[in-house]
Amino acid sequence: MSGSGLPMYGEQITPPVQRAGFWIRFAAALLDGIIVGIISGILAGIFHSAGRPLSTLVSIAYLVAFFGHPRGQTPGFMATGLRVVSLSDGSPIGYGRAAIRWLVGIVSGLAIFIGYLWMLWDPERQTWHDKAAGSIVIRVTA
Repeated sequence: MSGSGLPMYGEQITPPVQRAGFWIRFAAALLDGIIVGIISGILAGIFHSAGRPLSTLVSIAYLVAFFGHPRGQTPGFMATGLRVVSLSDGSPIGYGRAAIRWLVGIVSGLAIFIGYLWMLWDPERQTWHDKAAGSIVIRVTA
């Protein structure tokens, strides 16, 4: 940067990263929950007794596949303009860390949702599952 605070010719400009707040993340999760619920309901109707295990598998596959993908967005996150990225460098988290994020997300919910609410007072705005996966949720522009 030049002394004026303006970038010099050819210098990369990195826009500031805006962390996603609680309510927009809630809206994205609600949309994803509706999608997973519809898919699970259809499978439960077809496979009756295997409905519960299939529902769990759908949830795992949905969240891990979308968050582990280089884009880092589920349909709910796309609709609300959110993305999951690595805390350390803003890169995609990959499928392994997405699986850890899903697993600890269960713990976050079982502990009377404190793991989800944690982001309200965390300086990095991370939930427990974000911390376990080394991820953050950011707002993205179109």
